[in-house]
Amino acid sequence: MTGSRPATPRVRVKRLPERGHYDRAAVEAILDEALICHVGFVVDGQPYVIPTIHARDGDRLYVHGSTASRMLRTLEGGIPACVTASIVDGLVLARSAFHHSLNYRSAVVLGTALEVDEETEKMRSLRAIVEHVAPGRWDEVRGPSPSELRQTTVLRMGLDEASAKIRSGPPKDAEEDMGLGIWAGELPLKLVAVEARDDPFLPPGIPRPAWLGSYDRSVPTEP
Repeated sequence: MTGSRPATPRVRVKRLPERGHYDRAAVEAILDEALICHVGFVVDGQPYVIPTIHARDGDRLYVHGSTASRMLRTLEGGIPACVTASIVDGLVLARSAFHHSLNYRSAVVLGTALEVDEETEKMRSLRAIVEHVAPGRWDEVRGPSPSELRQTTVLRMGLDEASAKIRSGPPKDAEEDMGLGIWAGELPLKLVAVEARDDPFLPPGIPRPAWLGSYDRSVPTEP
């Protein structure tokens, strides 16, 4: 998926198409920064949308969970799925109620999930998921045991059919409202970590990892 055109009509942004982005870098940046995703699928005519943790490794998107998970058991059967991720960057406060909005970045991935059963890829994907949530954490903790691996299902999807939608900037009020004596503008928002809390069963003398004090979900961009 490259360039300025959607890979398929299914991922073309139809509402406000000028906000659509179809280059791989835009989709990857959103997936990498968003802390969770939502997975949509249909079972016996009933739609479900389930929030879950994800991770991207190259051109593969991974989700995981218990082998007992209905979502994972259903998806591994090869049914179509839709994965979405979104980031809220701020409130857009207009002069009129109608033109209030959000600044946001969102990504949609369509495809069919496949179970990851090869052990090397499964371990790599689980590492990617842990590192997605807390970079550097995998090397600090005990890895999965054989029993834990058997109790965990990992699914992967490709990124060939995906798109992003992005809104940024100030409100877009109607021209006749521009002279109203009402404040308008943007209120930027950001996911910020507060001070960590020690596990009450933590033995004395175990220091907190240094990265806890600088945890940041934002993905660095090229200057």
